[in-house]
Amino acid sequence: ALCCKPVARVDIIMASGHGITRTRPNVLVTGTPGTGKTIICGEVADKTGYKHVDVGQVAKENRYYEGWDQQYQCPVLDEDKVLDELEDQMCEGGNLLEYHSCELFPERWFDAVFVLKTDNGILYDRLEKRGYTGKKLTDNVQCEIFQTISEEAKQNYNHSIIYELTSNTPEQIEANVDAICTWMEQWKTPR
Repeated sequence: ALCCKPVARVDIIMASGHGITRTRPNVLVTGTPGTGKTIICGEVADKTGYKHVDVGQVAKENRYYEGWDQQYQCPVLDEDKVLDELEDQMCEGGNLLEYHSCELFPERWFDAVFVLKTDNGILYDRLEKRGYTGKKLTDNVQCEIFQTISEEAKQNYNHSIIYELTSNTPEQIEANVDAICTWMEQWKTPR
C-alpha cells in the first residue's frame, strides 16, 4: 500500500510513475561525503521553505544505530528505524532530504534525485580537511572515482528523475542551489 494520504485535492502523477497526492515534491540530494550536500540543502531550504532533512542528524538525534563500525570509526545506521521515522513526513511532501547514499529509500518518496559530483582532487582536499584519513579517506575518494552514488541512483530510481550536478567551486554550488530551486518551482506549476 502506498503511504500518502491526501494533503489537499491536488493529484499529481510523479515522474517515477506512482500516483500520490501531495502539494509539494520531495527531493533527495545525495553524493559522496564532501560534495556539498549540507551547504546546498541549507541554502535551498532557506530559499524555498522546504524542510531540510539530514538523515545522519535524524539518526543521531534519535540514536538510530545498530552498532559501531571499527574500520570506519562511525556508527552503523539502523535503516528500518530511520525509514519508519520519516515515512509520514515524506508522505506530506515539501522535504529536501540529504544523505550520502540513496539505495535505502523507497522510490515513491522522491520526485527528483540530485546526485552531486566533485572532482577527485578537490574531494580529497575537502575530506582531508574534515579529518578523514586512511581507508575512510581512500574509500570515499574511490566511491567518487567509480561513481558509486550515481550508479546507486540509476539502479534504484526512474532515470527521468535523476539529475547529476557538478559541485567543485562556490559558483557551481550556487548554480546547483538555483537549479534545485528552479526545479521545485517548475514542479509546482500546473501541467
